[in-house]
Amino acid sequence: MTDQPGRVLAGKYELVEQLGRGGMAVVWRGIAHGAGGFARSVAIKRIESQVIGFAEVVEMFVEEARVGALLNHSNIVRVFDFGQDEVGHFFLVTELVNGMHLGQWVKSHFERAKRETPWPLVTAIGIEMLRGLEAAHSHRGIDGNASPILHRDVTPPNILLDASGIVKLADFGLARAMDRGRMTRPNIIKGKLSYLAPELIAGEAPSPATDLFSVGIVMWEALIGARLFNAGSDVDVVAQIRDAKVPLLSFKRQNLPMALASAVHRALEKDPARRFRSAREMLEALTSVLRVLPESTDSLALGRSVREAQRRAAQSQSQSQ
Repeated sequence: MTDQPGRVLAGKYELVEQLGRGGMAVVWRGIAHGAGGFARSVAIKRIESQVIGFAEVVEMFVEEARVGALLNHSNIVRVFDFGQDEVGHFFLVTELVNGMHLGQWVKSHFERAKRETPWPLVTAIGIEMLRGLEAAHSHRGIDGNASPILHRDVTPPNILLDASGIVKLADFGLARAMDRGRMTRPNIIKGKLSYLAPELIAGEAPSPATDLFSVGIVMWEALIGARLFNAGSDVDVVAQIRDAKVPLLSFKRQNLPMALASAVHRALEKDPARRFRSAREMLEALTSVLRVLPESTDSLALGRSVREAQRRAAQSQSQSQ
């Protein structure tokens, strides 16, 4: 049976409309129905039909559910349920984030409003991202022993901005799932290559430092409005990442505080040992940047910015029709 609005999965999850799709999955806005007329808005993630037979894609999807169930933090998308439809295809039910992802927010500034992103809000978003990563990196198992969870896929589409001003990390599908070297199917890492750390390109194991390098890339791009590692082919992108030559933020955008530029560049150090020692350490560095700022960067301020970006996106869509 084909997914379409109105279809109900497992007798209680109704598909309403598609919210987005990537190379491997489709995300639907849905409604969770319960007893006594109970209803709750949720997000429902489904594997794309063209890759549903690929074992490694299914394994990543199952792992996303497993890992998501282990994490309980305000800056991480909550997993509510994981199940199968009548033909055995999996679906993942998570909380619904009503807003946009970071890449869309950045685009709404540089391309639609023709202005730079507010650096204080980019910094605030970075702080909230790092809160989520710190929770994952410092995770402990039921036995109380350290059991860190690495995201491995910190990219703009996986940083969700709610219209209320809350920042959520999504998609831990690559966390602990498998080595990237085994991901040989088309589209599995398409679009993610530009956010890898140099040591991952060299075949080394992931670590908290590799997630922080990705945070550095995401923040650099959000401040500049352009891709950091961008070339005509994957081979050239890999070469750029291996060299890790990062243009100075101070040359690209002169209104940035030196402390902010320094923090982003430290996260982007080629040698992992020269980066921040933890997500918490980078979080503290970014917090100090905002400490002397007179204007607010709280959830109310970010929420207003997200809603403005949504309005610009809606206007742009209506004008193109």
